[in-house]
Amino acid sequence: MLRTSHAIALGVHPRVLYNMSDAGRLKRVSRGLYRLADLPELGNPDLASVAARMPHGVICLISALAYHGITTQIPHQVDVAVPRGTKQPRIQFPPIRVFRFSTAMHKAGAETHLVDNIEVRVYNAAKTVADCFRFRNRIGIDVVVEALKLFRERKSASVQELLKYARLCRVERVVMPYLEALQ
Repeated sequence: MLRTSHAIALGVHPRVLYNMSDAGRLKRVSRGLYRLADLPELGNPDLASVAARMPHGVICLISALAYHGITTQIPHQVDVAVPRGTKQPRIQFPPIRVFRFSTAMHKAGAETHLVDNIEVRVYNAAKTVADCFRFRNRIGIDVVVEALKLFRERKSASVQELLKYARLCRVERVVMPYLEALQ
């Protein structure tokens, strides 16, 4: 993937990108983002294009649940966490939903994964479930309970790690009754 700003920094005029796109050598993924046309199709184009356009963003909530496979929900938009004070990103496609986190909450639990040869930052499963409890009124309690059940079924699931992130998100008292009910 190549951003127009990176091409300009390398000395390539934007008109060259447009001509290559018109000739079919480059494929426009989204505004200001191109890739070679002869490459195989992207496996997860939404996450890859959002990560390329928002290097400080971290995939969160329902999008992160879907990435980790702990939901049956199909995300209709990409949920992205950005630090407070960050300018609103101008991305027309794919649709995004931006959440603003404090610096400590934004950094905690963020992992880097390689998706379609693009480094994508995604919150780990425990942090994602804790964030879902924090935003339970915006995403729905049914989605949160389902995510917690599927998280607990995983062999690598750590209740201690979940409680650590729940403490950070200040939802430990909300999470505890649900954890006790699932035991």
